[in-house]
Amino acid sequence: MKQFSVSKISRAIAGLCLVAFAHHASACTAVNFSAKDGAVIAGRTMEWAYDMQWTLKSVPAGSAVPLTAPAKMKLAGTELKSKYAFIAVMPAILKGAEAYLEGQNSAGLGMSGNFLPGFTEYQTVATGDKDYVSILNLGRFALGMFDSVKALRAELPKYKVWFDPSEVSGLPTPPWLHFVFTDRTGDSIVIEFVKGQMVISDNVAQVLTNSPTYDWHVLNLRNYLSLTNDGKASVPYRGGSVTALGQGGALLGLPGDYQPSSRFVRAAYLRHLATTPANASEASQLAVHVLNNVDIPVGVVSSTEGGQTVSDYTQWVMIKDLTNNRVMIANDKNRANYVTLDLKQIFSAKDSFSSLIDALPYQPNDATAKFKAATK
Repeated sequence: MKQFSVSKISRAIAGLCLVAFAHHASACTAVNFSAKDGAVIAGRTMEWAYDMQWTLKSVPAGSAVPLTAPAKMKLAGTELKSKYAFIAVMPAILKGAEAYLEGQNSAGLGMSGNFLPGFTEYQTVATGDKDYVSILNLGRFALGMFDSVKALRAELPKYKVWFDPSEVSGLPTPPWLHFVFTDRTGDSIVIEFVKGQMVISDNVAQVLTNSPTYDWHVLNLRNYLSLTNDGKASVPYRGGSVTALGQGGALLGLPGDYQPSSRFVRAAYLRHLATTPANASEASQLAVHVLNNVDIPVGVVSSTEGGQTVSDYTQWVMIKDLTNNRVMIANDKNRANYVTLDLKQIFSAKDSFSSLIDALPYQPNDATAKFKAATK
């Protein structure tokens, strides 16, 4: 029997504790949808336990894209000018770099960054390297410089993506991240950093959640092959029959908790089984329906840290229409009241605009007066 040293066991336990501790920090879900007319919609939820001062910002074409190595390396940096305008979400509590975790550009490339604690290990920049980018600037680099998943897949592996905790302040946890990129053709990839290597996976499930890594989630889907939308009204039993109590029994076993593995399965199967939408409008509504199934109310998912109870909850949801350059967004207090932005107008502007997501003009839609007038 193989013997394990106490130090190895201790490291393993510490690693597991790290994963468990970090899980309360974010529980995001991203899902892609394609309509019959070719429209591509990419939706995502953002769950967090802290006020991150999430800010939506537009960045015009021609803006600076810094490509730097860790300061301690004393390597020359490069500043590119972005080819594409984009709109993106960043945590304003971060001091320094504007780290974009969600967004889309004028070419129809969309991005969602999700938390991947316990598995993320960024690349190491060596003295002989010439191409590198901080994980905090990866979103700006990708959205500003690439027009498609194909182009990103070809060029990004040439760069070392790094993180130096000494250069970051203001965040409650390190930026352990993996990203899903989707373009208006429907092509989609997941980019992760595992054991110091960049790993690019085809997004075959069209879904991304959190830990473990993407390949594990896809393999785990095989545990749920019996799930179907084709329910039986009755089955024969000893000369008679047993009838179903209601619809939906064929999905018995669909996980309903909020672990990343369960949200991945739930989103993947709901997306797969849903009727294919006809156009961008229907696909956007389908995205809302599916993401509602992973929405976390305040208090439902809680943990205790230092004697204080904190709760992950869905702080905002964004639906990106990559085909028509539109977004829908709603914060936690306006879940039933999305605001819409026509990005064509925003991308054509030379100025930059920004707003806290919580400060967007969510308007009450009280139809009482119209209802009363219509019944006269």
